[in-house]
Amino acid sequence: MNLAHIIDPHPAERVAVISRGRPTTYGALREQVAHVRGGLAALGVVKGDRIALLCSNGRYFVDLYLAALGVGAVVVPLNPVSPAPEIEREVHTVGAKVVVVEPSAAQAWSQIDRARVPTVQHVVATETGTVPSADLAFDDLLAGRQVPVAEVDPDDLAALIFTSGTAGSPRAAMLSHGNLLANIEQGHTTDGIVATDVVYGVLPMFHIFGLNVVLGLSLARGATVVLVQRFDPSTALDTIRERGITVIPGAPPLWLAFSHFDDAPADSLATVRLALTGAAKMPEEAMRRLNERFGIILREGYGLTEASPVVTSSAGLTAKVGSVGKVLGGMQVRLVDENGDDAIEGDSGEIWVKGPNVFLGYLDEPEATARVLTADGWLRTGDIAVVDDDGYLYLVDRAKDLIIVSGFNVYPAEVEEVLMEHPDVLEVGVVGVPHPHHGEAVKAFVVLKPGATAHEDTLVTWCLDNLARYKCPSKILFVDELPRNISGKLLRRSLA
Repeated sequence: MNLAHIIDPHPAERVAVISRGRPTTYGALREQVAHVRGGLAALGVVKGDRIALLCSNGRYFVDLYLAALGVGAVVVPLNPVSPAPEIEREVHTVGAKVVVVEPSAAQAWSQIDRARVPTVQHVVATETGTVPSADLAFDDLLAGRQVPVAEVDPDDLAALIFTSGTAGSPRAAMLSHGNLLANIEQGHTTDGIVATDVVYGVLPMFHIFGLNVVLGLSLARGATVVLVQRFDPSTALDTIRERGITVIPGAPPLWLAFSHFDDAPADSLATVRLALTGAAKMPEEAMRRLNERFGIILREGYGLTEASPVVTSSAGLTAKVGSVGKVLGGMQVRLVDENGDDAIEGDSGEIWVKGPNVFLGYLDEPEATARVLTADGWLRTGDIAVVDDDGYLYLVDRAKDLIIVSGFNVYPAEVEEVLMEHPDVLEVGVVGVPHPHHGEAVKAFVVLKPGATAHEDTLVTWCLDNLARYKCPSKILFVDELPRNISGKLLRRSLA
């Protein structure tokens, strides 16, 4: 078996992806991927090697992802617009052998000290001449001799996805071929994506929802994915109309933008039969506006990287406002109380998940893995929910301090660590606060060292130099002290 086989059974003439206006059929995609597999093999890439992709949504990502899987390598999708320190840290953590760099990531990559990432043997530029340190280009891989897909075991690693979902600062979640394929198959248990669909692919592929739902599930079903690198509501509506988009998976900010787009014609989303959202709570008022203005019924779901990712979906169900739907077939879910017992019927409890889609653990982090995976295979999600008599799940709270910005996980400890490295900062506490467009925003409370004169702009810039933009505080408040309990633990609830 190999996850790369998902593109094999579909008619050669059917369009698989559209990137920058250019359609690629399943037949052409299979040919391209076979060549790139050969190009990777010629570089000496073998089973288990890590290939980091600093690529946005486009044909380069699709070809490289499937080709890397096909030779048995482990794909590490990274945010191409992350700052150099974050990229360096992640490439070093996974021990990448090959790094593929698109133009938007070229400047950040040029700032990385190669001596600090000694495992990197090859740097590939997606476009010739755009990355000075590259020793070859994507076209060189595409010129490789076609080689067949290498068969792997279900437990063999397919991808390493950085997440701070359930266990603190960002860690590389280990997802196997079996994990990812299981969740794709579990997705078949809902009335979701089908072969005739045209899917709007704006969710980034370095995010698990974009990787294994928008791309993986769509290709497995034989649908067409329109790959989009940046979201703008006006141009998005043009694309939806021109391409006849039928499925839109989007984080809440996308749907919020549409709900506030007063100039959009009422029939702008007329071709859309399935509107999906997840990753963060969708405001109920915005859902009502979307329905009134465009006739769209937004289907919420729930998932997390460690579950590959989808756990529940409301696709194909009678909509219940506020619910994230029902558990997919092929997995088990428990609601567990603080004593580790099943919650009393009607009471809230922490969501525990078990099934072939549950990840293998965090790379080189046995203690963090043990905190979220029980000995008998249950994944502790850290999310609190209740279930109604019909089996619909409703998220209530988060047991952790996770902040979700536009569907992306931000763990306060990571932001605090970066701010503490500034010479003027004595103490810092970071929390999430409601945001009308992004769901939540990052807010920092800072205690300066005596005599220090750092300003808000100074510290925000410091964060931007060391963290992805979505992780950076949108507001920094200077305070004399932080609220702590008797043992000295920061009281985040008091800050919030």
